[in-house]
Amino acid sequence: MLGATISQGTGNPLGLALVFFVPGYVSVASIYPSNDEIRWASRLALSLVVSVAIVPSLSLMLNLANIGLEPFSVSLAVTLYVIVVGLIAYLRRMKLPADQRLCAHLELAWPRGKDMPLLDKLVTIALASCVVVVACFLAYIAVIPRGGDRFTEFYLLGPNGNMSNFPSTLNVSQPGAVTIGLVNREGITTSYGVRVDLVGVQVVYNATTASNETKDVNRTTWSWINFTLADRESWNDPYGFSISLIGLWKVQLLLFKDGYFTIAYRTLHFFVQVR
Repeated sequence: MLGATISQGTGNPLGLALVFFVPGYVSVASIYPSNDEIRWASRLALSLVVSVAIVPSLSLMLNLANIGLEPFSVSLAVTLYVIVVGLIAYLRRMKLPADQRLCAHLELAWPRGKDMPLLDKLVTIALASCVVVVACFLAYIAVIPRGGDRFTEFYLLGPNGNMSNFPSTLNVSQPGAVTIGLVNREGITTSYGVRVDLVGVQVVYNATTASNETKDVNRTTWSWINFTLADRESWNDPYGFSISLIGLWKVQLLLFKDGYFTIAYRTLHFFVQVR
């Protein structure tokens, strides 16, 4: 049987800080543990820029390791990075004399650009530009509404009401039953058509892969089911059947939507051995 599940999540300010600030901050703190190595404005700006570089790098490593880019795995990787690098930053800071350790104090004064060397001015302008870009990006994420993925849930349920124990072995003309289910998550009212086919199956040996494979040898359309669902509306219906010939058969369900019947939008199937 073939099926798919799509999950959706929501964000929050703490999550944004974890992704766009904290990894960069602990990285910068581990490189510059002293209070007089880098100014606080530059430290905060670098934290944003470095975070934007670190999180995609961690995501790439997760993908290369075949762990996947699920929200939990990415959050766990970022959290572990923050803990490990933060510990390194703390240990480096504690090795310094107390008067040299990083601490924060606030001074309110207008910047005096004429007293700054040209290189410092360029660095300050570059960091300020990065801060503006990242801030705009965060504002866009926080303010602009984002629609979730649009899809249709299409599933089969066995006699016990879950996705198992489908009728896999039947006698000739013995009744079998499943429940066809569907949930419209397309965001709009959608018309659907479900076609139920009985497909004869032959098992053949593939010498290349050294394994048995199934091959469709004939197809008969049993029935069509047509209906329309509003967004978020669900539909399910018991479907009874019987097969009058012995052999291995595939009961295949093809879902079409919006009157487009050239290519199936979703497909499901299960096998039945008739004896």
